Amino acid sequence: MKLLVNLFISSIFFFISCSEKPQGNPEYIKEIQQWDQKRESRLKEETGWLNLAGLFWLKEKDNSFGLAKDNDIIFPSGPEHTGILTLKDSVVTAKINPGIEVNANGNPVTEIILKDDYSDSTTVLECGSLRWNVIKRTEGYAIRLRDLNAPLLKNFNGIERFPIDEAWKITAKFEKYNPPKKLIIPDIFGSTEEENSPGAVVFQVNGKTYRLDALDAGENMIWFIFADETSGEETYGAGRYLYTNKPDTNGNVILDFNKAYNPPCVFTKFATCPFPPKENFLKLKITAGEKMWDGHH
Repeated sequence: MKLLVNLFISSIFFFISCSEKPQGNPEYIKEIQQWDQKRESRLKEETGWLNLAGLFWLKEKDNSFGLAKDNDIIFPSGPEHTGILTLKDSVVTAKINPGIEVNANGNPVTEIILKDDYSDSTTVLECGSLRWNVIKRTEGYAIRLRDLNAPLLKNFNGIERFPIDEAWKITAKFEKYNPPKKLIIPDIFGSTEEENSPGAVVFQVNGKTYRLDALDAGENMIWFIFADETSGEETYGAGRYLYTNKPDTNGNVILDFNKAYNPPCVFTKFATCPFPPKENFLKLKITAGEKMWDGHH
């Protein structure tokens, strides 16, 4: 009896795996497979999301930091007492304790003003396998800590995705907002930020019309933070992201939902993720792109 049950279960999985073959032109399927590989490679880079090891909000004072428990900011490794981070008038200064080796751009530092992630060149400090910099958010200023030896980097085994289906590469029409529309973007901390939307894309699936408000991503790109009827089921409950080119001269935008991907908050509690505005909750199951990551925190 047990053997029959096992054979039955195996046949079900075989049927599912056979029915989930990629659908589309071979060149397109190859394009998405390569996109997936690059996506996972970027996650593993020094500036990727898999090595985050801490997020520490700075107070308007001297903030001591290091491994020891008597620090204001406790790092998971490194020297016992690394130094002092001082936030004053929106400027963060790092002062390193004598005898502690900390570098910036390969050069040892004893005291330095830290340019945040909204600056032209963010200051990144290095000590052993640790890297840290200042990030600026609605909530204030924080230290983003990375560990190049983070366990997640070693244990990461990829992200499950829906089967590639070229039918989810959709041509949409861009409707420009003049003036730009104000969007209220919530984040993981419960705060909101007002952003300008240059316009919306309008598209059809199975004869029904849908729209998504866009955000300007700079250069020739726009991006979307959206949720759909897979959110909280097959995909991350707080939505997914999608980047695409700005509209062409005919007002067309290519929405390739096979390139929809998870926000970094799926991988770590130390990320600061914007979530979808209310306008971008779709009454539609978008069965394309990345699914929920199995190891989500």
